Amino acid sequence: MTFQNLPTLLSEALAARGYAAPTPVQAAVLEAEAEGRDLIVSAQTGSGKTVAFGLAMAPQLLDEAGRPRMAQSPLALVIAPTRELALQVSRELTWLYEGAGVKVATCVGGMNPSQERRALSYGPQIVVGTPGRLRDHLERGALHLQELAAVVLDEADEMLDMGFREDLEELLDATPEGRRTLLFSATMPQPIVALARRYQRDALRISTTSENRGHGDIAYQAIAIAPADIERAVVNLLRLHEAETAILFCATRDNVRHLHSSLTERGFAVVALSGEHSQNERNHALQALRDQRARVCVATDVAARGIDLPSLTLVVHVEIPRDAETLQHRSGRTGRAGKKGTAILLVPYPRRRRVEGMLRGARIAAEWVNAPSAADIRAADSERMLSALLAPVEIEDEDRELAAKLMAERSPEEIAAALIQAHRAKMPAPEELLATDAPPPRGPREGFEGSSWFRMNVGRRHNADPRWILPLICRRGHVSRSDIGAIRLAANETLFEIASPVAARFLDAVQRTAGEDDGVEIVAADGAPREEARRNRRDHPGAGARPHAGPGGHPGPHKPKPYSREHGNGGRPDKPFHKKAVWKKRPEQAR
Repeated sequence: MTFQNLPTLLSEALAARGYAAPTPVQAAVLEAEAEGRDLIVSAQTGSGKTVAFGLAMAPQLLDEAGRPRMAQSPLALVIAPTRELALQVSRELTWLYEGAGVKVATCVGGMNPSQERRALSYGPQIVVGTPGRLRDHLERGALHLQELAAVVLDEADEMLDMGFREDLEELLDATPEGRRTLLFSATMPQPIVALARRYQRDALRISTTSENRGHGDIAYQAIAIAPADIERAVVNLLRLHEAETAILFCATRDNVRHLHSSLTERGFAVVALSGEHSQNERNHALQALRDQRARVCVATDVAARGIDLPSLTLVVHVEIPRDAETLQHRSGRTGRAGKKGTAILLVPYPRRRRVEGMLRGARIAAEWVNAPSAADIRAADSERMLSALLAPVEIEDEDRELAAKLMAERSPEEIAAALIQAHRAKMPAPEELLATDAPPPRGPREGFEGSSWFRMNVGRRHNADPRWILPLICRRGHVSRSDIGAIRLAANETLFEIASPVAARFLDAVQRTAGEDDGVEIVAADGAPREEARRNRRDHPGAGARPHAGPGGHPGPHKPKPYSREHGNGGRPDKPFHKKAVWKKRPEQAR
């Protein structure tokens, strides 16, 4: 199928951009039954919907001769949820209508409002903006909508999620009755249906989304991983894929800031996008990605809305999206315009069930894979290196002279080894994952049958974490990471496993290095954690008894505590004290 029945200048603009045939959503809005009608369009990000609604409102912007219609105020209004998306839409509509002489003005937060008011006074036919800034210009009398012929709500579901309902309603209420309303949304929740019912007339429903998959050009992968390994897994994923451009999604600004700093320190060319960045900083970050000065972007959900980077092939959900719609919107940054992309979810072990339910709800078939190890990355590096070094190149005379000098001083093997080292030095080092690729099995791990257990006098209350406990064990016991098995964190202590062949040497070493870490003591434990707990209960029956147990741990007579304001028994000496339960929010609820 080709573009038909379009004004000549629009056809030429599409051909100049390499558009040979319309995408499904573009073909649908150009059908005869859609002409002149209100539309409700369900289309995934990256499906060409900006050009689709640009073509759909051409009859309201151009006359029969293909020239702009005469008007004293804008003829079309496009509302988008974020600055980046609005600017992207403005760029797309500008090249589409530039040959026809249609002017486009952009009004977004973070830009100079006086310059925007000046642009509005020049009489643009199309105005693109964010809800808050457009409402501000409307209330100040700079934006006039009395001649509006078409209004487009782009990614309407996201605008409602972001709390723009009042702004949208005020803008739509200011438009004339006869205008067309084109509503584009990747999902159709109930609030969108209610909005359409209120502001549209006999709307035609168009859906080009797949019922079986969230996005046909995206390969989804999920990795179950220990929470302490997530940051290292991100490093390894970036190194394994070596994507031309990748985006990493975090839930909060603080997490974006932390991950951005960590990746920068490791040597990645990375930029950050979050609500704390100014519009100028965001523009510089996006331009760095387009120019390939940066290859990785760390962003929050809202900041990444509307990002359209043709080279973006990898999306990593560093933190789990809040719902299936957010998952699809995030992942839709890649796999655009027919190109292939990869979306990877990093799933902490305790949240795997929730993620599986989210994937089922979104009809996404994700492949569960292991986190890439340092060995996997070294193998991939070797293949990429051989491919790069063996590729045919044109050799200059100056290079031949330098090569001859090197051959005179060193052997071919030494020169090749130096070249490999120089090639590897440019790449950030892969990370060793401390945890295994799956939750630890209930039985002994391979190689740890008959292992010895040791106790450390620090636990969760002392901010114990495997990231610093593991190096400490290696340093104090003169062992390697492969000699260390399971690590069990308790409130006030940590139990860990040492392979039996090195257990005696380990105990001798920790006794000799006892003074190296102030306050950290390592002693042999009496058996495995569960065996020791059973032995303690047998040898000390009172352990874990109720507060009113008698001496020695044996249950004593059921006597109530005496009255005490500190114990809070309500002033009744005959009423035993029961501590009131304090419910804490789960981490995802507390955000």
